Amino acid sequence: MEQNMDFLRHAIELAYANVEAGGRPFGAVIVKDGRIIASAVNEIVATNDPTAHAELLAIRAASQQLRSANLEGCSVFASGHPCPMCMGAMRMAGIGAITYAYSNDDGAPFGLSTADAYADLAKPFTEQSMAIKHIPTRIESRPELYADWKRRQAAAT
Repeated sequence: MEQNMDFLRHAIELAYANVEAGGRPFGAVIVKDGRIIASAVNEIVATNDPTAHAELLAIRAASQQLRSANLEGCSVFASGHPCPMCMGAMRMAGIGAITYAYSNDDGAPFGLSTADAYADLAKPFTEQSMAIKHIPTRIESRPELYADWKRRQAAAT
């Protein structure tokens, strides 16, 4: 447990360093087998990239370090409550655990809460703030897209 607290404190220190450098107060580390394999800070301000969250950048670095998009067996330690985008990416990567220090309630007075995004995503598509449409479309001269992908995957193995 103490080692986990050290990882969490490391993520918080990354966030402080990022604030001192003019960035947003978010840092993340990814741990596997008791050691940090990747770390990152929020780079939205530096890159003007709204997806440059600490967790996503750490996932990218960990994937490169492990030479795999599968991060099973990894844990994330983050300074703040991960947003829905980061949470989704962690799930898609197979990360098994997330620990964070500052909650959405902690961040709300400072405009740093993602609780509204979580609430909006919990609504049916027709009630969400973003227009979401499913229009089934196929190209007649091409094979079924997903079936073509699966066939090519099988042929490559």
